[in-house]
Amino acid sequence: MPSALRKTIVSVIGFTLIALGGVLLILPGPFTLPPVIAGLFILALEFTWAKSLLTKAQDSAKKVDPRNLRKRKPKEEQ
Repeated sequence: MPSALRKTIVSVIGFTLIALGGVLLILPGPFTLPPVIAGLFILALEFTWAKSLLTKAQDSAKKVDPRNLRKRKPKEEQ
């Protein structure tokens, strides 16, 4: 497959997934980040800038402690 055609196909699919993630930011629902991450992954196959963004996103995700996501602060009694 020619390089220009491959880059065009990767760009269309990757940016479509990122746009879908952007639309899901506005709409209610839990599945906002997976399309964005998938779009970055697809774009990283051809573009180095997308690879560096994907690496930064993976490093940030490793720093998140899942145990802190479910903890709720106790309600103060009146």
